[in-house]
Amino acid sequence: MCGRFVSTTPADQLAAYFGAEALGETLVEPSYNVAPTNQVYTVIERDDVRQLTSARWGLVPFWAKDTKVGSKMINARAETVATKNAFRKSFKRQRCIIPVDSFYEWTTYKGQKKKTPIRIHRVDDAPFAFAGLWDTWKDPDGDRLLTCTILTGEPNEKMAEVHDRMPIMLPPGAWDLWLDNNVSDTDELQSLLVPAPSELIELHPVSTEVNNVRNKGAHLIEPVDIDPVEGPAA
Repeated sequence: MCGRFVSTTPADQLAAYFGAEALGETLVEPSYNVAPTNQVYTVIERDDVRQLTSARWGLVPFWAKDTKVGSKMINARAETVATKNAFRKSFKRQRCIIPVDSFYEWTTYKGQKKKTPIRIHRVDDAPFAFAGLWDTWKDPDGDRLLTCTILTGEPNEKMAEVHDRMPIMLPPGAWDLWLDNNVSDTDELQSLLVPAPSELIELHPVSTEVNNVRNKGAHLIEPVDIDPVEGPAA
């Protein structure tokens, strides 16, 4: 799964990187420890216009009675997204990209009892383009809430060292197809939901301070020393 990530790239840089129009209300506070229910950047295409906007992390389907369900829907499994009731409508017509600078996962090293947080980032330090879905929920007063979820799938070889799932990372050549809401062929869309190559990513242990969502500072991404002999537990 993906439960925490880093988002510090300014909106104008993200808009340029994804070829999107930055909307005025998209400003999101930089954070080295983004958590579920936080506002996050999303890239969405509407009326053939690619836009950088923001949404609350944790998808709330339009039919939900309240927003509480969103905290359980921060991720959607790529294997079942086309058929699961909470996600199938969005998978067909409401797909997005969630820009992420890096993200965290947790693993247990040999000789340790507690899990160690691991930071995963691109080798070139460019933003990840996570495959996401969005939906709009309307409260009884008529106010609308835009929410999103991150798709996860099987890990690549390097990611499998620390976890059995990883976010779906879309290459630039897949962005047009993924964001095109006129495309609804599930087989065509499912063909994009594959593990990114191992050589795309690097990972290293970081401080357990990331475990506390109140910690947001840049020091969270700094590597910490782990005895190289004591690798991840099998």
